[in-house]
Amino acid sequence: MHSAGLLPTIVISLTIAFVGGLLARAVRLPPMLGYLLAGIVVGPFTPGFTADQAIANELAEIGVALLLFGVGLHFSFRDLVAVRTSAVPGALVQIAVSTTIGWTVARLVIGLDPVAAVVVGLSLAIASTAVATRALDQRGQLTAPAGRMALGWLVVQDMVVILALVLIPTLGAGASSPGEVAVELGRAVLQLAGFVAIILVVGRKAIPALLGYVARQGSRELFTLAVAVVALGIAWSSSLLFGISIALAAFFAGVVLGESDLNHHAAAEALPMQHVFAVLFFVSAGMLFDPTTLLRMPLEIATLVVTIGVGTGLVTMLILLALRASPQTAGMVGATFAQIGEFSFILTDLAVRQGLLPSTGRDLVLAAALIAIMLNPLMFPFALRVAEGLGERPAMVRWRERQARSFMARPGVLVDHAILVGHGRVGATVAAALRRHKLDYVVIEADRRLAETLRDGGTPVVYGDASRPEVLGATFPELARLIVVALPDAFHARRVIALARALNPTIETVVRTHSEAEALYLADAGVGLAVMGEREIAFGMSDFALQRLGVSAEDAQDTVNRLRAGGRPGAAAA
Repeated sequence: MHSAGLLPTIVISLTIAFVGGLLARAVRLPPMLGYLLAGIVVGPFTPGFTADQAIANELAEIGVALLLFGVGLHFSFRDLVAVRTSAVPGALVQIAVSTTIGWTVARLVIGLDPVAAVVVGLSLAIASTAVATRALDQRGQLTAPAGRMALGWLVVQDMVVILALVLIPTLGAGASSPGEVAVELGRAVLQLAGFVAIILVVGRKAIPALLGYVARQGSRELFTLAVAVVALGIAWSSSLLFGISIALAAFFAGVVLGESDLNHHAAAEALPMQHVFAVLFFVSAGMLFDPTTLLRMPLEIATLVVTIGVGTGLVTMLILLALRASPQTAGMVGATFAQIGEFSFILTDLAVRQGLLPSTGRDLVLAAALIAIMLNPLMFPFALRVAEGLGERPAMVRWRERQARSFMARPGVLVDHAILVGHGRVGATVAAALRRHKLDYVVIEADRRLAETLRDGGTPVVYGDASRPEVLGATFPELARLIVVALPDAFHARRVIALARALNPTIETVVRTHSEAEALYLADAGVGLAVMGEREIAFGMSDFALQRLGVSAEDAQDTVNRLRAGGRPGAAAA
């Protein structure tokens, strides 16, 4: 079959990507690997159906814009400040060292010119955020010291990529002398500065105000559409007006929105779109790969794979040990970074389109990335053993003890707090009880107007749907002691409880329900307390009546407790 139009390209690409991702997950590999292989299947270098490359590239641009918009939404200067003494200098040194190693390999083994070698070196120095966060999450390390360090490190790497996205078009503008390069770079910096000034001065107020207004209308579809308009509209219009890349404009739009309290809800609404178009981006990247490269240049590919493992993974681990991180943290982060992914594909593809890198260089990077992702799970036990072997040496122990540094600190994070989902009549009463005893709590509220009122009154509040991981995760359930779900919708409450327990299996739970059957179901599911309003009214009236008729308070309470348990010893339902 020959190349087809938009609909066949989307449908067949997504179908094959789905199958590839499912197979990758079945063997415990990242789905990204399956998406890339799907791109190879529908690409021009393999027989059978060939997707339309031009259409795939345009869809990939949307995917890149949404991907960078999501990175901007999660970009937190506060989190970066928390690990600034380790992640910022450590990541910059790691990028410099890893790029130098990659540059040397690209020059000596592949024979690239100096500029192309820099692109390849930088591509080999940037870990995949998607693969890294997934690997940490699977091992329960995303909120542990290793996870916090890795996230700060990834933020710095992402910022370096953003700068490279500005620099590469400048280098590809045809400047032949250092003076012309400086002029082109100056023009690009001025264009970027103009865009940043407008987006920070105007966008900081306009974007949250627009989305806040839409959120107050109570229409979920309109809010999702507004997020898409902000992400893609700003990205496309800014590329036309200021000449900057769509990805860069989308990133700054995400950063501006990420500073408002709408960020978690916006991230939750944008995530489905981001996932679908990100899949198409990986498919598009796979379409550019010529599989015969594996047969034609096996030595070069093997060298790049080793460069990724040593130049990125091992270098990161050694830098962290030098910064007095524990061997466990250093080994975990080092193994996590022993791979490359989406940003490497973006850099190399942009460099090819700008004429700075031959297509064979992109093929080599893509092939090395595929193999590194497959080998990444094997890196963890190896890296941890090496880190412990180095870190437990007497000299290293004395070095860590001389000036201990905390890799746990993160300002503004609650610990042993309560999460209150819903602040209506029931939730407000619970909140008042918690405040009376000066207990820490945070509210998740889906009503925008109510959320703004609570925030103005000084109540810690996260706006959005608590059944979305991005929203619930903003309340740090893994560190919480209790979650109170005061929602009237039983199905919604079940989803919130299931998600909270996935993040923190030991969290205590209280749920509001409206039927005996639902209360019994929740009790059997292990919910700490399922409260049914009508029965609680009856229990209160019964307690009052018994005491007024001469029954002692203790006996009356014992009777109510037996009624509440429904005659089932140890039952927790109400």
